[in-house]
Amino acid sequence: MSDNENSEDVMLQRHKKERKDLQAQIQILKKSVGKGDKKKKREITEQIAQLESDLDRRQDEELNNLKLSQITLTGLPEETIILPEDDNDNDNDNPKISKAQKRREKKALAERERNQRIIEAEALNVFGKRNVETQTIKKILGERDLMIYEVPSDGHCLYNAVTHQLKSIGVPMRLEELRHKTAEYLRQNINDFLPFLTNPDSEDALTEEQYQQYCDNVATTSAWGGAIELQVLSRILSCPIEVVQAVGSSYIVGDEFESCKKITLTYHRHMYELGAHYNSVTKFVRDDNDDS
Repeated sequence: MSDNENSEDVMLQRHKKERKDLQAQIQILKKSVGKGDKKKKREITEQIAQLESDLDRRQDEELNNLKLSQITLTGLPEETIILPEDDNDNDNDNPKISKAQKRREKKALAERERNQRIIEAEALNVFGKRNVETQTIKKILGERDLMIYEVPSDGHCLYNAVTHQLKSIGVPMRLEELRHKTAEYLRQNINDFLPFLTNPDSEDALTEEQYQQYCDNVATTSAWGGAIELQVLSRILSCPIEVVQAVGSSYIVGDEFESCKKITLTYHRHMYELGAHYNSVTKFVRDDNDDS
C-alpha cells in the first residue's frame, strides 16, 4: 500500500472516530433537555446541527486537501526559455532579456497557472462530497457483489426503493399501496410516533390535527420519507430493512424480523442538491466500459 493510501486510511479512521465521538456528545445534549422545555430543545437542536455542519465541513476540507496534495502535474508543456544568442564581441555575462521574451515567459506562467486551476477544479469535482460518498457506497456494495440501483429523486425515493426490493424478493407492491399502508399504520399508532415528529418551521411538537395532516401527506403526496417511515415500512412488511451509508456503519431497522428476507437500501446525504436520497440495490453487473 502506498504512503498516499496509508495517509487516506488514517484520516478516514480518524474521521470515523470523530463522528462516533460526536454522536456520543449529541446523545448527552439530547438527554439534558427536560420534558416540555421547548426553548431548550430548540437551542440544543440548533447546537447539534451546527456541530454536525462544522464537522462535515472540516472533514471534507481535510479530505479534499489530502487528495489535492496527491495530484502531480504531468503532461503540461514546459515553455522553452530562449535566451539571446551569445555575442562574441560582448563580454557581459548577464545579457538583457528582450521584451518579447519577457512576454513569452509571462504568457507561459499564466498558462501553467490556468492549467493548475483546471486540474484543481477537476480534482475537487472528483473528490467532492457527492462523488466520494457514491464511490464509498459502491465499494461497500461491491464487496457483497451488489451495486446501486438508482431511483428518481421525486420525493418517492424511499417508497420506490422499497418497491424495487420487494419485487426482487417476489413480493410485488405498488408505490401507492405502500404509501397508503404506511399512512394507515401511522394513524393507528399515533402514540408511538407523534412524540418524535416536530413542525419543521417551529420545532414544536405536532398537534394531533397536524399529525393527521402528516399522515394524509404520506398517503397522497410526494412527501419524502425518512427514519419514521423506515420503521413503519419494516413493521407493515414484517421484514428487516438494512440501510447502507458512506459515513458510519450500515444499520438495520426491524432486526426483530431476522428470520425474514432482508431489504437493502442505500442512503445518500449528498446525491442531490435538494437533500438526502434513498436508492435500491441489485446484483452487481460489470460495466463493459470499466477497465478496472
